[in-house]
Amino acid sequence: MAHSHPPSHGHSHSHGHSHGLPASGHLNKAFLLGIGLNLVYVAAEAWAGWWYNSLALLSDAGHNFTDVISLLLAFFALKMAQRKPTYRFTYGFGKSTTLVSLLNAMLLLLAVGAIGWEAIERLGTAPSLNGTAISVVALVGIVINGATALLFLRDKDHDINVKGAYLHMAADALVSLGVVAGGVIMYYTNWFWVDAVLSLIIIVVIVWSTWGLLVESLRLTLDAVPQGLDVRVIREHLLAKPGVVQVHDLHVWAMSSTENSLTAHLVVENTYQDTQLTEIREELVHHFGIQHVTLQVERGAVNQACVKAGVYH
Repeated sequence: MAHSHPPSHGHSHSHGHSHGLPASGHLNKAFLLGIGLNLVYVAAEAWAGWWYNSLALLSDAGHNFTDVISLLLAFFALKMAQRKPTYRFTYGFGKSTTLVSLLNAMLLLLAVGAIGWEAIERLGTAPSLNGTAISVVALVGIVINGATALLFLRDKDHDINVKGAYLHMAADALVSLGVVAGGVIMYYTNWFWVDAVLSLIIIVVIVWSTWGLLVESLRLTLDAVPQGLDVRVIREHLLAKPGVVQVHDLHVWAMSSTENSLTAHLVVENTYQDTQLTEIREELVHHFGIQHVTLQVERGAVNQACVKAGVYH
């Protein structure tokens, strides 16, 4: 729809990373160390499961292997996000972090589903298990998974993939703790059905801790407004600036799991000064954590026909 006055355009871009990952070198080491430790443990647990004929250990080894894959995917996403933009991918490859976080959450839920299926089957026909061997191997799992989770603890709130890795490892530590307890109980009582019951309880804990990650990953993949941001508050903030009389075509989305972006058209009066763009940009960065800002300034009276038509949404 044409404007009643020729618009003049102002653009403001911010490429700060104040809300990004604080130490990519630390994360690179954390991922590599976590992947290495868990690969060794998966191999040892699978061997122990075969040696002691323990389906519980073999199943847990399979579950831990899916977490190794998840760590590899998250590490891949981290490296992709560090790649520079190209002429074809002008926004860079940061969006891969949200796609991988979605896949990560789905993998964890699929692994939980497999464990749940096996646990339900065991409720009816619980096999005899070597409680001592299961407890010892699972105890090692607590150490490995707990140590790996600690590697991601300080960065888990900065990136959804790091948070996913942390949740994976913390969930595995819980699983191992349950297996240790089950092994002790089975050793003293021969109540082999305890293994299945504990597995079901742990599944509930894992689903509860993962569901939020899945929902937020799906939201970011669909370019929804990132969690913690309210477009209505941002609009009111922009309208409160001197000379700004209307805001339309306001869009906020996540460029990656660590960076947010905003575009908007500002309809302004003659009292508005272009020097305000820098101030607005800096406020959006510091108050809302929006690092990439593009603002288009339109001078002249507000087109009421466009308002009624819903253009100024």
